[in-house]
Amino acid sequence: MKACNRREFAKTLAFASAAAGLSARASNVNDRVRLGFIGLGNRGDQVLDAFLAQPDAQIVAVCDISQPYLDFAAKKIGTQPRQHKDYRKLLEQKDVDAVVISTPDHWHALQTIHACEAGKDVYVEKPLSLRVAEGRAMATAVRRYGRVCQVGIHRRSVDFCRQAAEFVRAGGIGKVTVARAFHVQNEWPKGIGNPPDADPPADFDWDAWLGPAPKVPYNKNRTFYRFRWFYDYSGGQVTNFGVHYIDFIQWALGQTAPMRVTALGGRFAGIDDNREIPDTLEAVWHYPGDTLVTFSQFNATAAPGSLPGCEVELRGTKGTLYLFGNRFEVVADAITPNEFPARTPTDRAYERRWRQGEQRMIENRKVTGDGDTAHHARNFLHCVKSREPCHCDIETGHRSTSATLIANIALQRGMVLEWDADREQFRNDTEANRLLNCDYRAPYRLPKG
Repeated sequence: MKACNRREFAKTLAFASAAAGLSARASNVNDRVRLGFIGLGNRGDQVLDAFLAQPDAQIVAVCDISQPYLDFAAKKIGTQPRQHKDYRKLLEQKDVDAVVISTPDHWHALQTIHACEAGKDVYVEKPLSLRVAEGRAMATAVRRYGRVCQVGIHRRSVDFCRQAAEFVRAGGIGKVTVARAFHVQNEWPKGIGNPPDADPPADFDWDAWLGPAPKVPYNKNRTFYRFRWFYDYSGGQVTNFGVHYIDFIQWALGQTAPMRVTALGGRFAGIDDNREIPDTLEAVWHYPGDTLVTFSQFNATAAPGSLPGCEVELRGTKGTLYLFGNRFEVVADAITPNEFPARTPTDRAYERRWRQGEQRMIENRKVTGDGDTAHHARNFLHCVKSREPCHCDIETGHRSTSATLIANIALQRGMVLEWDADREQFRNDTEANRLLNCDYRAPYRLPKG
């Protein structure tokens, strides 16, 4: 893929602005939404399955720099969509109403903004961006060009998650003082391995894969899937898994941004690989209303002190809500109307007296469901036709992604950072503010949206 020149690209796609009204709705006789897929790797293949399950999704084009991925997708689709290795060629197709972007994080901003300029609606995978400034430019482009955009934080379309968030916001577990999220995966001792730098395979366009990222020698760990262990392409697990969890927590709290953030961590487990992201991390956010939120990443097989398999827990004054991949559970806490008695060496009956008035103010409950991405795909297609806001619109996706991105900046700076969500700047560290912005490799440039 050749480097992008925004002026030439805009000229090439000049027809798209005139056609924006047409592509704003499914215009073919079957009222189908004609889709182009950009990125068909691990997550791209999963999202492809979600859209193939929709009767009104017609996939007319696919794009990836990997020919085996293109062939695999085309066989699965079965209708011989046009194949591209340069996403700009896909955006030139007049019969594409919307694009689905599942490339590595460092490509999301350019591809989303260029799609908006081309008059396409956009489904873009999470995390939305690599830097906060990218996310804001993407949100600006979506609004400027009047596009529908769904960010792939797919739990926003999952019914049991919606019920859980509404239950918490309605005071179901009382005042939420602490919310915890976990990424638990024992990667010791080899992790992702430690392959040497090498020449790229003959059929692999390494420069195109890097795109706006810095030019570095080819290393297979920096490519498919394992790119998430390197900061040039991803924010690591706090943005990969963590963005799902922080988004749910913000949803349940009725908040869109923290007031401050800090993080500690590093390569503590002695894993023998060439990663950059921590294997051990504790990120902490302080939210308005005084809720402490944590994301814990560590090498283990279970989250300590929580229910097995729990991904998020919210602890309130009346009980605790535990969120899993297919359900949520509420466990009531014991409440007593009595003051906690003073403990004295001569009176060991204090706790019995205190417990005499024990009661539970809420009931235990369990709600099950499924977390299938197909629900999110369904909502996107509906919104492309109706022009309604998506369940995870661009602003929601940007705010939730930003919360995780600033945790990485706090880790890098080794500070407690004060966050001004309105200005999207830190109040107390100029150097941290520089890390909010992009430093693209020439000649790539982030459009202002």
